[in-house]
Amino acid sequence: MPVDPSFVGRTYPPSEPYRVSREKIREFADAIGDPNPAYRSVEAARALGHADVVAPPTFAIVLTLKAGEAFLFDPAAGVDYSRVVHGDQRFVHERPLVAGDEITTALTVDTIRSAGGNEIIGNSTEVRTTDGELVATAYATIVVRGESS
Repeated sequence: MPVDPSFVGRTYPPSEPYRVSREKIREFADAIGDPNPAYRSVEAARALGHADVVAPPTFAIVLTLKAGEAFLFDPAAGVDYSRVVHGDQRFVHERPLVAGDEITTALTVDTIRSAGGNEIIGNSTEVRTTDGELVATAYATIVVRGESS
């Protein structure tokens, strides 16, 4: 079943709030092998002008994956998840994420196009504080491989 092109422009409701914690930031920094002390030490982060421990720029993926699932697992969208591969990911930050931020995410399906028997889907996910401040936007491209791929 092909991906439903009428989903272009659809925005899913915001996620439940996620509280960014020092522990989750440290775990993420450990997982990516980044020893930056600002990811672990309040003092180091404050010396750089942050209110608390700062998250690595790619930490936003932790927040946006759940938003992506809203579309990927929406039965009406027609995405065969067993055929999905990740094509591209980028983040545009308005400011760093810091421990204590309460965040919600909302995904918008930006494009759906066919190429070489595959369907290529572009989406954007806004990462906002519960007060509405835009912190980052994540842009992703996924490919749903065609039957012969």
